[in-house]
Amino acid sequence: MAGQQPRSALDRFLNIFTDVREGESRTALLLALNVFLILTAYYILKTVREALILGEGSAELKSYMSAAQVAVLALAVPAYGRLVVAVPRMTLINRVTLIFAACPIVFFVLTQAGMHLGMVFFVWIGIFNLMIVAQFWSFANDVYSKDEGERLFPIIGFGASLGAVAGSLVADRLIERVGVSALMLVGAATIGLQLFVTNVVDRRERGRRKPAPASRAASTKEAKPSGNAFALVFRTRYLLLIALMLLALNWVNTTGEYILGSIVKESAARAIAAGQALPGLTEGQVIGRFYARYFTFVNALGLFMQLFIVSRIVKYFGVRWAVLIHPLLSFSAYNVIVFVPTLAAVMAAKVAENATDYSLNNTVRNMLFLPCTYEEKFSAKQAIDSFFVRMGDVLSALCVFIGTTFLALPARGFAFVNLALVIAWFAIAWQVGRLYQVRTAASAAPKPAVA
Repeated sequence: MAGQQPRSALDRFLNIFTDVREGESRTALLLALNVFLILTAYYILKTVREALILGEGSAELKSYMSAAQVAVLALAVPAYGRLVVAVPRMTLINRVTLIFAACPIVFFVLTQAGMHLGMVFFVWIGIFNLMIVAQFWSFANDVYSKDEGERLFPIIGFGASLGAVAGSLVADRLIERVGVSALMLVGAATIGLQLFVTNVVDRRERGRRKPAPASRAASTKEAKPSGNAFALVFRTRYLLLIALMLLALNWVNTTGEYILGSIVKESAARAIAAGQALPGLTEGQVIGRFYARYFTFVNALGLFMQLFIVSRIVKYFGVRWAVLIHPLLSFSAYNVIVFVPTLAAVMAAKVAENATDYSLNNTVRNMLFLPCTYEEKFSAKQAIDSFFVRMGDVLSALCVFIGTTFLALPARGFAFVNLALVIAWFAIAWQVGRLYQVRTAASAAPKPAVA
């Protein structure tokens, strides 16, 4: 058995962070590199997005784009679901990724021709971020068994966290040298490179598993695929609960960012009026300096948690209980905002909440698909991670609109709203964790049953 052989130096090094067995480190690191490149590409292209949308439109325009993304996803997700059941795994991944890689090249050509693409690019990159990241985690879920995924996903998640930092740094270094439009080509090249890594992983892992059927629709071990991603989610209680959980999570988090932004803006205005800000700084610069520190703290804490805490929580508490930690922490965070609405307290609460979201929660939410069928991993996960997540943004925008336009709610008022949402989120997460255990037990039985 491979597990009885001496572990390599690389295996032993990675074992500092999680339980890595003999021969597992290379694939884990390749998958970490894969998602690292995806997030690097996204943050490079995200810089282009901000430059285009703010240069051609306004900050208010950005808030309306979530609805446009939901409309596009309502068409794209069913089309993706039909591909899932029609073509083999790597054909699916290669085709979808190549389409996304080609888009920035087309956008570059159009911008050179003088076309204004701010709104189109904004909607496109929102779709890209949701669908490509979801597709990657579907692939990782299909490569690993439940036991392997629970042990090795923390390493892969670190690649995602590091990629977000790297993409921002690359964009910052290159934008003055090559310009905004040329960053589109850098992003496209990075997407192409990650697709190459995906194919390397597929070839490496193919030999250790039974060959997949030419099309997953031909598999007799799973229920007959429908190709309808939304129908699959709505008729499967476990998947529907995950969808509602992520919708609630994103609704809470997006509203929380509004709360933070409103408090930061008020604090900056007061600091300038009282002469407490550094001389010569505008309100925008004061806000910018705050968010620079805020994002630094979030990313640093998130990276630390991903390396040293996530795998240990999963190992000692299991996925069932790990999925409850984020809503419990969010409940504490918004209690702080209700009772101690100072900038320092709100910043600390939001740093803890977002760092947990980007590390522990991001890893655990992807583990939830380990005991799922192939169509659930690719088709249903795509619907959940894109459409339902973005619907959380839309509901948050609607909540803020009603709260500010008709109810005149202060930041504390929105914090009370979030507390109610977090209670519902926790209740749903409890059921998700329980059904994860049911599915895990069922997948180990001779005749699996779907919860």
